[in-house]
Amino acid sequence: MTALAATDALFFDRPDAALDQDTAQKLVANALHGSDDGELFLEYRESESIALDDGVIRSAGFDTTYGFGLRAVAGEATGYAHAGEVSEAALRRAATSVAAVAMGKSGTIAEPPRATNSRLYSDANPLKEMDFSARTGLLGEIDAYARGRDSRIVQVMASISGEWQAVQIMRADGNRLADIRPLVRLNVSVVVEKDGRRETGSYGTGGRFAYDAVTGEKTWRYAVDEALRQALVNLESKPAPAGEMEVVLGSGWPGILLHEAIGHGLEGDFNRKKTSAFSGLMGQQVASRGVTVIDDGTMPDRRGSLTIDDEGTPTNRTVLIEDGILVGYLHDRLNARLMNMKPTGNGRRESYACSPMPRMTNTIMLGGKNTKDEMIRSVKRGLYAVNFGGGQVDITSGKFVFSASEAYMIEDGKIGAPVKGATLIGNGPDALTKVEMIGDDLALDPGIGTCGKAGQGVPVGVGQPTIKLSGLTVGGTA
Repeated sequence: MTALAATDALFFDRPDAALDQDTAQKLVANALHGSDDGELFLEYRESESIALDDGVIRSAGFDTTYGFGLRAVAGEATGYAHAGEVSEAALRRAATSVAAVAMGKSGTIAEPPRATNSRLYSDANPLKEMDFSARTGLLGEIDAYARGRDSRIVQVMASISGEWQAVQIMRADGNRLADIRPLVRLNVSVVVEKDGRRETGSYGTGGRFAYDAVTGEKTWRYAVDEALRQALVNLESKPAPAGEMEVVLGSGWPGILLHEAIGHGLEGDFNRKKTSAFSGLMGQQVASRGVTVIDDGTMPDRRGSLTIDDEGTPTNRTVLIEDGILVGYLHDRLNARLMNMKPTGNGRRESYACSPMPRMTNTIMLGGKNTKDEMIRSVKRGLYAVNFGGGQVDITSGKFVFSASEAYMIEDGKIGAPVKGATLIGNGPDALTKVEMIGDDLALDPGIGTCGKAGQGVPVGVGQPTIKLSGLTVGGTA
């Protein structure tokens, strides 16, 4: 069954349907008359989450989302209405509301997104492919396995979550697009104690596939072992020193710094409004030679990937920075039109209740020719940051602060003692110019990223090789 047929069955052809396709199409066409763009976004989503703490299931939840969002765009103005039901009455009310944005205008509706035959993930519903009892049983196995690994473990937390989202996008010209999106995630955290000191380690993995991709014994055991390893490293850590120093960032998940400090600044809305630190710099050198950054929503099964975005545009492999030169921004349809550029397939929304905006998918710095060992040997005294926790960034200035959840001192070209409490402080555009060496070990994150913007959260991916920066301010506790 095609995605379009499957979503028709959910929204229009079900026995209790309160809206038929022909009526919906007429209402959308009337509502968007005189507009420059817009669409009806229909969504059905099933989601669940199960969490275990100290051998007991502490929470288990299941939720069903069913509704629509109707958008009309005229110039820079947007009219948006949504409802938690899919019915003719609700759509008529929404159509009356959003039509006001184009009242008295005579815009020409924009060309529809091009169709795609690409399928980047399975349309199978993971929530129906594994019994609930099997999922709770798996969390119990994780708890037992973890406690048998090390006597210093005093607490084990594990969770598994999944969702199945079906969307259909209907435009005024009758063009319809659809997508069916699975998403699962497994997380494990452990707390260890020694001589009265407690430390935590965690690991998660996930993506757009069925539960079996994260519930295999090899996968969940690795998650436990990695969480335990991080906790034991932190147990032996010393207070981090502070000051300006060379920094080596590890491969994979540390790309979250790239995502936050640089990626957001390359989103089209911030640049159209000239509120980004990268505004007006198209075609100029903004990073060291060798630095190439892409946003790729076309990678199969990745957490941040989408066959089509939430406006119906197929996702792309968009080059943002090429060999240090700024060459592209991330666009939804509205900002692309206003900046006379092409949509890049980055129009995303958290749910039907939200209007789309430019968002990242999988944001990656491509690899270079250096090895990690070469980078470490080149550092007299610095910090090797392997994993990150939370962080903050100011889009306008580019300033960021990130906390390292796993880091080590580098002394005389060798990795030394682990340190705790290290924060990296800098400016995104400035940090790009301090990249001295780029590793040959490009890696993607394990599938755990969620990006927040304007109150909306969407799943994303990051990736990078090991990289060396000539200097960043390190905030410490020593």
